[in-house]
This record gives sequence, structure tokens and C-alpha cells, in this order.
Amino acid sequence: MSDTLQPTIGLEIHVELNTRSKMFCSCPNDPNEQHPNINVCPVCMGHPGVLPVINKEAVRKTIKVGVALNCQISTHSRFDRKSYFYPDLPKGYQISQFYIPLCQNGYLRINGRKIRIKEIHLEEDTGRLVHSSKDNCSLVDFNRAGVPLMELVTEPDLKSAKEARQFAQELQLILRYLGVSNADMEKGQMRVEANVSLGKEGRLGTKVEIKNLNSFRSVERGIEYEIKRQKEILDSGKRVIQETRGWDEKQEVTESQREKEYAHDYRYFPEPDLPPLHIDSVYLKGIKAEIPELPEERRKRFVREYALSQKEIEVFVKNKDLGEYFEKVVSELRDWVKSVERKIQLSQKEQKKLIKLSSNYILTDLQALLKKAEVSGEDFLITPENFAEFIAMIYEGRISSRIAKVVLEEMFKTGADPSHIIEEKGLIQIQDISEIEKLAREIISVNQKAVEDYRSGKTTALQFLIGQLMKKTKGKVNPQKAADVLKRVLQKY
Repeated sequence: MSDTLQPTIGLEIHVELNTRSKMFCSCPNDPNEQHPNINVCPVCMGHPGVLPVINKEAVRKTIKVGVALNCQISTHSRFDRKSYFYPDLPKGYQISQFYIPLCQNGYLRINGRKIRIKEIHLEEDTGRLVHSSKDNCSLVDFNRAGVPLMELVTEPDLKSAKEARQFAQELQLILRYLGVSNADMEKGQMRVEANVSLGKEGRLGTKVEIKNLNSFRSVERGIEYEIKRQKEILDSGKRVIQETRGWDEKQEVTESQREKEYAHDYRYFPEPDLPPLHIDSVYLKGIKAEIPELPEERRKRFVREYALSQKEIEVFVKNKDLGEYFEKVVSELRDWVKSVERKIQLSQKEQKKLIKLSSNYILTDLQALLKKAEVSGEDFLITPENFAEFIAMIYEGRISSRIAKVVLEEMFKTGADPSHIIEEKGLIQIQDISEIEKLAREIISVNQKAVEDYRSGKTTALQFLIGQLMKKTKGKVNPQKAADVLKRVLQKY
């Protein structure tokens, strides 16, 4: 039976917006505040007689996300009151949008397939419960209460756990490109819930909601487990119960939290203390003008402009700062090519090779230094101009790969230009052929076994001799030049 069942998955994703103040009051919106109940006031604590005021920047950022995700933006919208009781909800109700959300009927392409977005609405976040097993109690921190919270709801268009993970990852990227949220799942700035059902093709099964999906790995593993669990139930002839289940990260299972046969009656009604919203065409046009190049557009442009692999492009797309740094380096290299092309006439093929070389060093050596120093892709000392000069030196054979590592490490520490480092540390390449030949003869004279192996046709012997010459000169000879000189001397020896 399970072979004929198809999973259907929908996501509900909450995102904390990075505004300066909360949604309906002037309290700081500071996710890094460690002291509980500091960023609170009578408005976000729901004291009698207080009046909320709409955070216009939160509205603007929500609409910006809607535009980026191809949504229809409501010309008229409003806030609604959602009544329910929970210890971390100070008002006893939540101000949300139920009847007329800001954004509707959008989509996001994943692997070329449209995943429809039902709506994106704006609301206020709840507080945070801190459970203490030691004292057998729960404490409430209201710092988060009232923080602008954007909720995105997809249609049940996702077909696999992997696709759901990819959707969440791509959404996080878009949010960061737009600058509306850091969307850090570890800090709770982006929270994912999944609705999973199994049914025969064209029919939906019984929906089960999964909560506590606090990482992309949890999203994928939690949905995979739930699909497997529901298949086993249906294969045994039993019925899947509509319920809410929580993902246990340690046990890697979903556990029942509550049965949910019927929707809760939240008694929604228009929020009486807030005016309706009117979004005019001029305001919307201004928001559209702020939309930057988005991840998918950047992928396509990188394919057109640079001869890089899909893997390399994906790193530069996901790490936006590093991608922008790479493009600045390439721009400097293109200026360098224009300044020297009268002498060396670089072909398109050679220019692509130069770009590829810069990508390789950024994604390997520079990335390793950034990781080791725990520095972000936008906060280090090497300027694009100096990095481009460094790449040009390697391309021209002025420094070997061994010397390049030394130079790059010093550039990373000090921010100095490569020419200065090379001169200061005495790393200038040996250009005199007669001197290289002299050193080659010395290497050959003390490595007779390798010489005999080379003459008998063993190509690895030449590589050994090149290595010995590079070691003797501390990398100050171009490897290709070392190979050419060694071959010439071996013929005469």
C-alpha cells in the first residue's frame, strides 16, 4: 500500500524582523539581550489602558519580502486580535493578521518548481518560557514579547523532506539578502513548523503538524521520520490521527504533544486599537526599487560572467560578503589585464584561467584563514586590490605556490600589499637561469638514484627532483621553470 502513497508537505515559517524597536511599542528589539524582562513596557506587557502603535518599518520589511517572493500586496490590510491563553502571552491575546494579510498568492522556485506561498502576515511574538528541571518550575522572559514576527505559510506543494529543507534554506538566504532578518535558527530568529500528510495521488491524507524544528537538519530529519511513521501506520491498516507532534533532536523521533481534531476557536476580530493599513502605488513602487539582486538571479549571473563550477557559485551565493569580495577582486584583475594586455595579449581563455585562480585561492587558502581566525567574510584586512595583485603574481610565475601561502598569511595578518611582503621577507623569485642550473646540478649530484630512475622512464623521479630543488630554494623558483631546467641539465649530465 505504501508504494502508492505520496507525501504532501506544507510549511509555516516564523521570522523575527530586525527592526530597532518592537512591533507596537518603543522597547528595543534586541535578540542578544541576556538579562530577562529588561526590554519591556506597559504596552508590550498588556497593561490596562495602553494603546499600541504600528511599527512602520516592520510593515515595510514584510512587504519587501512579499515583493521578493512574487506575492500580491494587499492595497488594504488590517490587524486582528487572536485570543488565547498561554503563560508567555502577557495580554491574553496576540495582535496578528487573519482576514487580510499584507501579502498573498506568491511563490518561490525550488529546483525549477514553483512552491506556492499562500500568505505572509505580520504579528507580534510571544515571550519565552525557561524550564528549570532543577527547581521544578518554569520562568517567563518577556523581552521577546511584542517583537515583530513575520509568518509565511506555504500551500501543501512540497513533496519530500529534502525539498522542504531546500525551501527553508533558500528563504533564509533571501531574508538575509533583503536585510530584513538574520534568520538565525539557533537563536530562534527563524522557526519552522511542518504539516505532513500521506495520501494517494491527488488526495490529501490526515495532516500532522511537527514543531520544534530548530535547524535545517531537524526540518529534513523530522519530516523524513514522520513520513516513515505514517506509512507504517497506514500499512498496518490503522488510521493516522490529526495531532501536533514535537521533534526530539536527541532521539530523532516525533512525539505526540496534543491531538488536534478541530481547529481552535481564537475568536478573531478586527483589532480595535489599530487603524487599517492603506498601501498605495507610490509607496509600493518605492519598496520595489529597494529589492536587491536575489540569490537565484546571482546564480544565473555568475554562470554567465564567470567560468566557475556550480559548487563554487553556490558558496559565493550563500556567503554574500565573500561573493562580493570575489567580484571586487575580479574587477581589479580585469583592470590589470587592460593595463598589460598590450604586452601579453591575454586571450579570453587566459582571462578565465585568471578568474578561476582567484576563486580557488579565495575558497581554499583565504577561507581556511578566515575560519581559523573566526572572522566573517566582510571583516578582514586584505583589500581586493592587494588580493588581485597577489593573484597576478602567481599567474605570472613571480611567486610559487609555496611562497604564495607565506605571502597570503602575512597579508591576512597585516593587510600589507604582497610586493612589500616579498621584498621585506626576501621572498623574491630567482630569475637567473644560470643560478637555477647551478642549483639543479647540485641536486642531481646528491640524488643519483632519482637520476637513474628518471632515465629508466619513471616520471615520478622528476617530480622528486623538482621538490628537492624547491626545498633547497625555499620555494623561490617557479616550479615549471625548475622542471624545464632540470630536464635540460639531466640531458647533459
